[in-house]
Amino acid sequence: EVQLVESGGGLVQAGGSLRLSCVISGLTSDDYAIGWFRQAPGKEREGVSCISSSDGAIYYADSVKGRFTISSDIAKNAAYLQMNSLKSEDTAVYYCAARSPVGSWTVGAMNYWGKGTLVTVSS
Repeated sequence: EVQLVESGGGLVQAGGSLRLSCVISGLTSDDYAIGWFRQAPGKEREGVSCISSSDGAIYYADSVKGRFTISSDIAKNAAYLQMNSLKSEDTAVYYCAARSPVGSWTVGAMNYWGKGTLVTVSS
């Protein structure tokens, strides 16, 4: 059974930083993608960033480019999202998700999801 557990959310002032972590277990394939998604109150879940295990390709939503950085540590079975220069509009529940094999990183394409961690940015 594949499980993803997020941590690192919290309350931060605008302009501040947070680092989210995602620990992954049960994923046996070496061809997978890890994505970070978020869902703000009253809005649809959206993709934030994704990293591919096969070629290390990284993707970002336009709204976070230059502020967020995704990374992974295969040895620790973990993925991270470093979030800098946070804005009030970044407030959301952040989810870690995985899919195997690598492919589209839309919400509907991900196979496995964590339960999410809340990020609140105060202005």
